[in-house]
Amino acid sequence: MEPSGRLTASMSEDGRYRLLVEAVTDYAIYMLDPSGIVTSWNPGAQRFKGYYADEIIGQHFSRFYGDKDRADGLPARALETAQREGKFESEGWRIRKDGTRFWAYVVIDPIRDESGELLGYAKITRDLTERKAAEETLRQSQEQFKLLVQGVTDYAIYLLDRDGNVSNWNLGAQRIKGYLPEEIIGRHFSTFYTEKDRAAGAPAEALATVLREGRFEREGLRVRKDGTTFWAHVIIDPIRRDDGELIGYAKITRDVTERRETQQKLERTREAFLQSQKMEAIGQLTGGVAHDFNNLLMAVLGSLELMRKRLPDDPKLRSLLENAVQGAERGAALTRRMLTFARRQDLKKEPVDIPDLVRGMSDLLQRSLGHTVTLETRFPLGLTPVLADSNQLELALLNLSVNARDAMPNGGEIIISARMQNVIAGEIGLQPGRYMRICVSDTGTGMDEVTLRRATEPFYTTKEPGKGTGLGLSMVHGLAEQFGGRFELQSRAGKGTDAALWLPLAEVATEPAAAPARLETVVDNTVHLIVVAVDDDPLVLTNTVAMLEELGHTCYAADTAAEALDILRADGNVDLVITDQIMPQMTGLQLAGAIRQEWPDMPVLLATGYAEIDEETTVTVPRLSKPFTMADLSAHIGRMGVRPKNGGPVRQLRGNGGE
Repeated sequence: MEPSGRLTASMSEDGRYRLLVEAVTDYAIYMLDPSGIVTSWNPGAQRFKGYYADEIIGQHFSRFYGDKDRADGLPARALETAQREGKFESEGWRIRKDGTRFWAYVVIDPIRDESGELLGYAKITRDLTERKAAEETLRQSQEQFKLLVQGVTDYAIYLLDRDGNVSNWNLGAQRIKGYLPEEIIGRHFSTFYTEKDRAAGAPAEALATVLREGRFEREGLRVRKDGTTFWAHVIIDPIRRDDGELIGYAKITRDVTERRETQQKLERTREAFLQSQKMEAIGQLTGGVAHDFNNLLMAVLGSLELMRKRLPDDPKLRSLLENAVQGAERGAALTRRMLTFARRQDLKKEPVDIPDLVRGMSDLLQRSLGHTVTLETRFPLGLTPVLADSNQLELALLNLSVNARDAMPNGGEIIISARMQNVIAGEIGLQPGRYMRICVSDTGTGMDEVTLRRATEPFYTTKEPGKGTGLGLSMVHGLAEQFGGRFELQSRAGKGTDAALWLPLAEVATEPAAAPARLETVVDNTVHLIVVAVDDDPLVLTNTVAMLEELGHTCYAADTAAEALDILRADGNVDLVITDQIMPQMTGLQLAGAIRQEWPDMPVLLATGYAEIDEETTVTVPRLSKPFTMADLSAHIGRMGVRPKNGGPVRQLRGNGGE
């Protein structure tokens, strides 16, 4: 009975294994004979290969392979490998009954009896098509991402390992930073930092910020392979595994040098525009104040001059009077500077030879600078004259030189140099053309940024009280603008200052016009003119009338242009009209135009402290600058050659010349 029991137990065990195999549907589990013929077939094999047991048992398992695999002998190699090595394991494409493909994971094990003789093979196949599809999708995605990253040339996109060493490198990084992949992969990313940043620990701080805050984003200077620098926008993000472990860093760098330069240029332009508006507003205010102050000085100086003729010969009174005159004349000089800054001062533009001008004032310069300052001039040969007012330009250069001297309390060197330069459109704020840059350089204390920004503002000074008016540089600024050029200051604290005048070159290099001969006026009280004096300021009008009467003329006073026209219509014997320019309702030039229409031969003399007169006006009128003295008034009337209509003789003028 015992053998029968063991057989029954063995059959029972075989039955359980069969039931187990038959129950599996996710795996194809079947047997092959030694030649590869299918000898058994489970439901799992039927489910994803499509064959029923009676359709496939007795068929060779190679029918599950594609034509190419069969042609390559893959089925036979699989059995041979299983027999030789005890196992065959691989993945590959297999064919279903309906001809469709699936990705299979295959294991083939040899089956042997107790003596080791090969009985066949156990073959297990699993359908991994979905996993394969997911892997393929991931692979394609990774490949596309790699192509994307490698294709980007405007950004440097690369990875760093945990220590900050470069582990990959895209074309953008190669283009921006100049390194080939084999030159940089494996090197520390601190290579891209400046020496100063490396010494300050900036690379380590960047990675520490990533770990602390989860992201690092900055802009700063970076270094290319060739040693040149660029302005970079940098982002560094951490790369972690699913469990949070840090495996490296993703780094993106963009070259934003051009954008930064554009922004800086825009900021400079905006600042220059705001400064221009500010200076224009200050100029308007300064010009208005100077104009009114001129009128007051006109009244003061004129009255003092008339008093000088009438005061008794008392030395004490005479001293006080001269003191008052000097104070008023200093005020007049101050208003001229204010009007120059406001670009409202009459200037005589003519060709000026700069080397000749500086040589002519060298003695004055050296006396003004003192023995502790050395003066050097650097002028190349063949300089073309500039178009400027020689007297005002002398004053400007003297001002700049004295300022340079004051910046060198312990002595130093001043260099006056000049060079010609073509200016293109949009360059340094000038109209296109040929200019000369006249520069006064010193080795003095220089200026900080705040002082440099405010240096040309009127009345701004860093000198001690009583040592300066704060109008020197503002006057030079105004002159340069009025000449059609510009004034440029460059300075650093402790490094000295370069003060440069950009002036347009004269189109025709001619000799400067000779100054008119000085006239000495002798008043002949037996001959007089009939004059209409026009001014809306009663103080100036009273003073002008008094001067004219002192010169022996008969004078009408009019405080408006309309009143002057009424006087001319009422008295046909008027010989001359002297008028202010800035008046309500009608300016002096407009009055001159109206007079010319009705009285074409009537002489008109324009008395003004302003230069803001329409250059295109068709009315040509002689001008007398305010404030003027009685001698100035007499000389201008004499130059005009005015003849009295009443038949009296013309005043006689003595001197070296006249008109």
